[in-house]
Amino acid sequence: MVHTGQPETQPGRPLLAVLSLSTLGFTLMFAVWLMFGVLGIPIRKEFGLTDVQLSWLSAVAILNGSIWRLLTGILTDRYGGRTVFTLMLLFTAFPAYLVSQAGSYRELLLYAFLVGFAGNSFSVGIAWNSAWFPRGQQGFALGVFGAGNVGASVTKFIGPAIIASVPVAGYFGGLVPGGWRFVPFLYAVLLVLMGLAMWFFAPRADKKPGQGRPFLEMLKPLRYLRVWRFSLYYIVVFGAYVALAAWLPKYYVDVFGLPLYQAALLTALFIFPASLLRPVGGYLSDRFGARRVMYWTFGGMLLSTLILSMPNGHIVLYLPTKYEADGMREVMRYTMTVWPFTALVFLVGISMGVGKAAVYKHIPEYFPKDVGAVGGMVGLLGALGGFFLPPMFAYTQAWTGLPQTTFLILFLLTLASAIWMHLTVLSLLQKAAPQLEHKFEYQAER
Repeated sequence: MVHTGQPETQPGRPLLAVLSLSTLGFTLMFAVWLMFGVLGIPIRKEFGLTDVQLSWLSAVAILNGSIWRLLTGILTDRYGGRTVFTLMLLFTAFPAYLVSQAGSYRELLLYAFLVGFAGNSFSVGIAWNSAWFPRGQQGFALGVFGAGNVGASVTKFIGPAIIASVPVAGYFGGLVPGGWRFVPFLYAVLLVLMGLAMWFFAPRADKKPGQGRPFLEMLKPLRYLRVWRFSLYYIVVFGAYVALAAWLPKYYVDVFGLPLYQAALLTALFIFPASLLRPVGGYLSDRFGARRVMYWTFGGMLLSTLILSMPNGHIVLYLPTKYEADGMREVMRYTMTVWPFTALVFLVGISMGVGKAAVYKHIPEYFPKDVGAVGGMVGLLGALGGFFLPPMFAYTQAWTGLPQTTFLILFLLTLASAIWMHLTVLSLLQKAAPQLEHKFEYQAER
């Protein structure tokens, strides 16, 4: 290390700058990425969209926020987070502005796809912070950065108020659009400002652990099966989080008949624990182990999604007419009201928030030199889950007529992940102690 004559506390300042700027930038980009969760309601009204059309509007944004995560993670390792993050912020500002100017559903689909590029900022921040922070601090740093997921709630809070307060005609003769269109316009301005802040305040002497390494060499870790297993875990805790963050406002409006602002606030009760508990998940993973935390995560999600997937209804018993005049008796009436529903969704959010950190705790442990590539692939496949799930929610609801199928899908996905993890753990235990493979009962020595 070159001596600069600076005080001993100086090296900590670049780390703080990288963590704070990347977290702020990621929070903003995440808000932009998932803004259609709230904007979709007035957009549906203005353009006369069906639920399936509306689901694709969110899905295409999630798609483009997924497919480039591997590439952007590798580019960050090679060229540094300061350069890559700044360029992403400035690029995303342009389609954000175009969303505010869309005049048809086709235009909205195109611009939603382009603005969805914001979602790829996650792999940039993961690789950037992993390069700067020592191993003993990576869990906490990645947890703090990952808490930027709370950006999903930004639009939930400001969106309804802005839509209600800004005139539809806008300001300055329509130069500044009004109504729901003001939200993407505002984000476009903020993205430019954040990009400038990233460029001028991030450390100029950036860390580039992948500099000079051949591209194909950086892809070699992807051949390991555990990378794909981690990706499935991340679909459960992150892909499903993204899908629910976009889907829940519509669910509250359609199923419980709530106004948009109440639906947005209740959705935030899911988003907050699913985002802000990520540092807690990192701490618990450091202390108790990532696998144990994943067992807790899957257990909480299985319990809550199983209850949420139960449809409203009752059981009909056919009895002799001497007991019932019409020969039928209704028993076991069940109706999920809004507050028990919100409490269970809150539990899902807690499980996801803790689980997201536990998944990424594995990556620097198994692949310390390839966080960009492995973290990018895990993030890519996890976020792709957020792309596929909203259309699956819409199609299964249209097919069955039951909105609760949303949570049945999540239950089955979580169950598959939990089974795979448990079988892997059993396999590891058998390899560690093969002599105990077929011994199920304890026998004391005589």
